[in-house]
Amino acid sequence: MTSKTIKASSTEAISNEIDKAISDDFRPTLAIVFLSVKQDCESVRSILNTKNITIFGATTSGEFIDGQIEEGGIVLMLLDMDLAYFKLEFIEASTQNGFESAKKLGVIGKSSFNNPAFLIATGGVALDGEHIVNGITEGFGNSQNKEVTIFGGKAGDDLLLEAPFVFTNDKSKENALVALIIDEDKIDVRGIATCGWKPIGTAKTVTKSEGNVVYTIDDKPALDMLLKYLGIEVTFEVKDEVVSLLSSWYYPLQLERENAEPVIRSAMFANCKDRSIICAGNVPQGSKVKFSLPPDFDSIDTVVSDCESIKNNTQAQADALIMFSCVSRHLSFGVLMKDEIEQVQQVWNAPMVGFFTYGEFGRSRTGKNEYHNNTCCIVALKEK
Repeated sequence: MTSKTIKASSTEAISNEIDKAISDDFRPTLAIVFLSVKQDCESVRSILNTKNITIFGATTSGEFIDGQIEEGGIVLMLLDMDLAYFKLEFIEASTQNGFESAKKLGVIGKSSFNNPAFLIATGGVALDGEHIVNGITEGFGNSQNKEVTIFGGKAGDDLLLEAPFVFTNDKSKENALVALIIDEDKIDVRGIATCGWKPIGTAKTVTKSEGNVVYTIDDKPALDMLLKYLGIEVTFEVKDEVVSLLSSWYYPLQLERENAEPVIRSAMFANCKDRSIICAGNVPQGSKVKFSLPPDFDSIDTVVSDCESIKNNTQAQADALIMFSCVSRHLSFGVLMKDEIEQVQQVWNAPMVGFFTYGEFGRSRTGKNEYHNNTCCIVALKEK
């Protein structure tokens, strides 16, 4: 399987680049498309439709390609994957039925291939990522005595936090789930979710929460606890009583669990009225949490080491790399972000495309599929 990556800052330019990439020796069947909400998505879809190329697409909060970070543009990976080896699904969802929608996807995948892998992207800010992972897992079932493969990310919208969306050839929607279901008997799909964030301080108890809303930590208002404990100055962007907490993304919560690694939860919004914080994933009442230090070079080393761990040996190759990295990593790492992307690509030395997300789906080092924040998910594809 051959893959080629291209980028552009306009639809006219991307059309020219696609024409250059296609040749008698390379007839792509599939396009992985990540683009800014500033771009004309309909025109990009039209260009690919005229060439009968299947589209898996999502909007972004920044894009990257082969180690280079882009903003406000279009990045695209073309693959000549055999049409019999994959299936694309687009399912509308909502905050109320996200689990059931994802469950349908799990059932579809199981009926499509004996050994399916799910590459997914979700639109909207409010869709519960845990419901998506749990729904796919339940729909797939455990009859094959194996953990289903799930990797992906939540679409972004250049940090507007308003209306990120996903799309395919003939559909685009904010509240929806797009999935590339791959036959793992034909295409090796391996990946890992890793973050490298370091906890600080003692564990604290979430004394009142509901879903992804944390009201109190150690019986004190969660927002006050966050600001006092970290000593940070938050810039509020007022929208009624709910405000953005972009500055706090540098210091996410680490949710501790028994017999499992901590999972990261970003405090995305705050409620000024009840002093609660709204996280990008569920934080169960009674759970233990720690805050995190901003990342450094050691964090990059951890991520690269974890990526190396999923290779069978040093000679293992990949035909394509797809990376989903939380936008908070970009905010926190700054210029170091490019180093992380470059070093991860060098592990495999293969074409790479990816985007900065509002949340990530993937298998952690313990082998369990989970919904993550502030995390890097890398996926390597190799035709068998």
